[in-house]
Amino acid sequence: MGTRSRNHVTVSGRAGGPVVMLAHGFGCDQHLWRLVVPLLERDFTVVVFDHVGAGQSDLSAWSPERYATLDGYTDDVLAICREPALGPVTFVGHSVSAMMGVLAAAREPDAFAGLVLLAPSPCFIDDPATGYRGGFSAEDVDELLESLDANYLGWSGAMAPVIMGNPERPELGEELTNSFCRTDPDIARVFARVTFLSDNREDLAKVTVPTLVAQCSVDAIAPPEVGAFVQSRIPGSRLGTLDGTGHCPQLAAPEETAAAITDFVRAVH
Repeated sequence: MGTRSRNHVTVSGRAGGPVVMLAHGFGCDQHLWRLVVPLLERDFTVVVFDHVGAGQSDLSAWSPERYATLDGYTDDVLAICREPALGPVTFVGHSVSAMMGVLAAAREPDAFAGLVLLAPSPCFIDDPATGYRGGFSAEDVDELLESLDANYLGWSGAMAPVIMGNPERPELGEELTNSFCRTDPDIARVFARVTFLSDNREDLAKVTVPTLVAQCSVDAIAPPEVGAFVQSRIPGSRLGTLDGTGHCPQLAAPEETAAAITDFVRAVH
C-alpha cells in the first residue's frame, strides 16, 4: 500500500513553495487543521495527513504492535517526507505529534528544514526526583487511562472540553468531543497510552534542525513550564507564546497559529 493512501495524505497550496507538513494529535485527524490550511496555502505547499487509525487513514494498516510506541508513527512521518518532490519539510507537530517530529528529525535531519512544536510535551508525568513538572502525577495518568478504558465515550465527553479550554466557546469543546468519538475505542486506548506514558525528554537534545516551540498562554495539558523545558533542551531553539488559550490553538486561534508558522518558515528559508 502506498504511503499517500495509507495516511490519506493531502497536498495543496503553492506549487514549488516551501513545504509545511501539519501533524495532528491524539483523538484528532487532519480536519482539525482546516482553519489554518487556507492561511498557509497562499505561500507554501501544505501537506496534511491522518495518523494510521485516525480519520480517513487505512484502518487495516493499524496494529497494536506497530503503534504501541511513537516509533511506528515516526516511521510513517519519515515515509511521507520521502515522497518524491517534497524535499525538506517544516514539520508542525501538535501535542504528541511534536515528539514524533523530534524523533524523526533526530533520525533523519536532512528531511527537515525545521520543526514547529505546537503545545508539545515530552513527558506528561511529573518527575519529582528531577524537579520536572509535566502537569500530571503518575496517579492522575493511571486514573485517566482507567477511565478511558472503562467508558471511552464518557471519557471523551468529559475530557475534550478540558483539553480544548476556552469554556466561553463551548462549540470548540463539542468539536473535539466529536472528533474523539469518531476514533475507534480500541485504537484510542493504545494511542492514549503512547501519548500519556511516553517519555522523550532525553531525545530533545538530539534535534539539530531549527526549531520553534510554540505554546499557549494557558494550557491545562501542557503548562508553560513544559514548553520552557522543551526549549531549554533543544539546542538553538526558540520559544514563542501564543495569546490563544487551551491545547488546540489551530482551532481556538487559527490566525495567530498560522502567523507563527509563517514567520518561522520564512526565517528558515
